[in-house]
Amino acid sequence: MLKHLLPLAALLFAVPAQADRPAPLQQQVEAVLAAAPAGTRFGLLVVDEQGREVVAIAPDQRFIPASNTKLFTTAAAMAVMSGDDAAFRIGGATDLALVPASKGAPDAWLTGRGGVSLSTAPDCVQHCLAQLADWVAARTRRLRDVVADDSHFVDQRWSPGMSWNNIGTDSGTATSALIVDNNEVPITVSPGQPGEPAKVAVSPYFTLVNEVVTSAGGKTQIAVDRAVNGRTLRVYGRIAAGAPPWKDLLGIDDGADFAAWALRQALTARGVKITGRTRLNHQAPRDPLAMEIRSVPRPAARIVIEAPGLAEEVSGINKPSQNLHAEALLRRLGIAAADRNLLATPTAQRGSLEAGLEAMRAVLAGAGLPRTGYDFSDGSGMSTYNRVSPRAAVALLRWGAKQPWGADWRASLPVGGVDGTLKRRFAGTPLAGQIFAKTGTLNATNGLSGYLRAASGRELTFAIFANDVPDGTSALAAMDAALAAVAAAN
Repeated sequence: MLKHLLPLAALLFAVPAQADRPAPLQQQVEAVLAAAPAGTRFGLLVVDEQGREVVAIAPDQRFIPASNTKLFTTAAAMAVMSGDDAAFRIGGATDLALVPASKGAPDAWLTGRGGVSLSTAPDCVQHCLAQLADWVAARTRRLRDVVADDSHFVDQRWSPGMSWNNIGTDSGTATSALIVDNNEVPITVSPGQPGEPAKVAVSPYFTLVNEVVTSAGGKTQIAVDRAVNGRTLRVYGRIAAGAPPWKDLLGIDDGADFAAWALRQALTARGVKITGRTRLNHQAPRDPLAMEIRSVPRPAARIVIEAPGLAEEVSGINKPSQNLHAEALLRRLGIAAADRNLLATPTAQRGSLEAGLEAMRAVLAGAGLPRTGYDFSDGSGMSTYNRVSPRAAVALLRWGAKQPWGADWRASLPVGGVDGTLKRRFAGTPLAGQIFAKTGTLNATNGLSGYLRAASGRELTFAIFANDVPDGTSALAAMDAALAAVAAAN
């Protein structure tokens, strides 16, 4: 553990006591947080079952929430789209159609709606790209064009406020309605003999420029560089002979392009001859004709892969903190809200980021959240423009828990010491298995919001944010110790 991370026990024992009586809980928590790296700005609100404040530190100030944003996205989606799982599955489906061309072989038209991640895994058993390729190969041995259509969403690949250094990583995968392998590509660099190039394993979707050398010793230092929307991948640096392989995940910048490439690869492997070109069908922002080109014209045949159900989708977002699917769900929320006439005067383009945010604001207003307590520029939390107050987060958690879908939504949260992004946090402490919360991590930012079971068995609702955390330090130990103190005292 890094030197700046104080052990949880040390932070707890550092709480000052007066004579034989412990300090009031508010003072204990303030003392614990004061041990965090200097300059860190905290916001915390803890309430009991009746909504009474247990601890409050800057509860109405606004903080960058990072992936706590997903709580708001998923709650709004469940509020609008729960109750008709069949419609949800079809609404997010991916399909492949054979479309007659003017002459000769048909076109293969792949259409995504944001709810399915096709898998290319050799052992795939669900949502398999191979299923689509087998279906085509059983019907024709020749194709003209391969068309990849992700126009169900507006072509807005990255949200305002996303840091440039996240683009190209698996955290910053571009939003698309066509998704293959979560639009992530693994890369592995293994050492060779000293002085020789290292071995780089990566998908042939990219043109590889390997500049990694194998050194006799020293620290592994590897970087990856490519232009935005480019497919030339430069990998450079060094790796020591005998060192373990270096592994990472790369994000895809154009989901439709990647899906078309993957489908062509699968079809070619099955002996299907493709005589035409690859065509991509995007919906441009503010294009009034975009809605007219989404439907496949007169398909001769079609195969449909339905999306998972809403509860499964939300769990797949919140447990691992999956950014791409959170962004896709936000856009699907906007479409569903418009289709169900839930917006009095919708102004944003269908399938756009703005339409999703408009729908989310309508849900939050109906839930009674203070409008001054939040602003969002995306659905995943990668935007540094997002703001949330602890009071707004707690209000959302208390409201969501009372909804008909509340049990499914709560079950989607990571559990301390058990699973998701909290699997290693709180392990071996009294809060293991007793805290259910969404994590958030971004530059100089941490967040944790959810529910905890206190020592008495009472359930408390909480939100804690740390912003302006100095570079090279962490606020996690102080945050976790503060929550431990709250749980022990209640």
